[in-house]
Amino acid sequence: MRVALSIAGSDPTGGAGLQADLQVFRALGVHGAGVVTALTVQDTERVHRVLPVFPSVVLEQLRVLLRDITPDAVKIGMLATDDVARNVELGLHELGRASSSPVPIAIDPVLWASDGTPLLERRGWGVLEDLIGRAAIVTPNLPEAEALSGSDVSTEEGVEAAASGLVANLGAQAALVTGGHRDGPPHDLLAVREGGGVVFHWLEGERIDRGPVHGTGCALTSAIAAGLARGKPLREAVASARRFVASALRRADARGKRARFLVYD
Repeated sequence: MRVALSIAGSDPTGGAGLQADLQVFRALGVHGAGVVTALTVQDTERVHRVLPVFPSVVLEQLRVLLRDITPDAVKIGMLATDDVARNVELGLHELGRASSSPVPIAIDPVLWASDGTPLLERRGWGVLEDLIGRAAIVTPNLPEAEALSGSDVSTEEGVEAAASGLVANLGAQAALVTGGHRDGPPHDLLAVREGGGVVFHWLEGERIDRGPVHGTGCALTSAIAAGLARGKPLREAVASARRFVASALRRADARGKRARFLVYD
């Protein structure tokens, strides 16, 4: 049995965050473990309140879990505060002690909710960048890629510069910049460290108009993590995760006042 660990915030709607990650892991045949970084008060319209877990409790969750169970992959989502992020970074040192080979880490750099609510305080961005330096892949959307890299992503060249910055400057092994916020076809860019440089792969996307859908970014990154946990090469894990999310998006079902939820096999 392969195990994927989600380190993320709680979403009471189940459409995003830790709850969604665990649903994706199960749908893809991977056992899901979870460490909670924050509680949220939210519905399908907006995030009403964010309550970070005590940083020491986040660290204790990680240390106790990782001394007993070594995951085959880790997904990192919402970190909420600088102190929580620092304790996640500290807790992940247990991975090096527990495993004889590096455990792949997939990071969804959650900076804001779709309604604009900050989900990682600004002073925590530096720790997030340190974590990205340990990642097998980081999966920002266009606004997140722009914020983290400082590159204008209004052009393809700008997207490539942003992705290159995440790999060459911050140290990720790969970056998948998702194009859902772009007008027109939502093509994604996969940038991979190869041969001392960065190689770009533009991945064609299809605009699937289902209205507001909750949790697509969480689902994509957790699906990549599940693929890595099952031993898939990075590019294969990305391709299968994109197909999985597209399928779930086509069948998205309306619940609540505002959003649809992804429907998994």
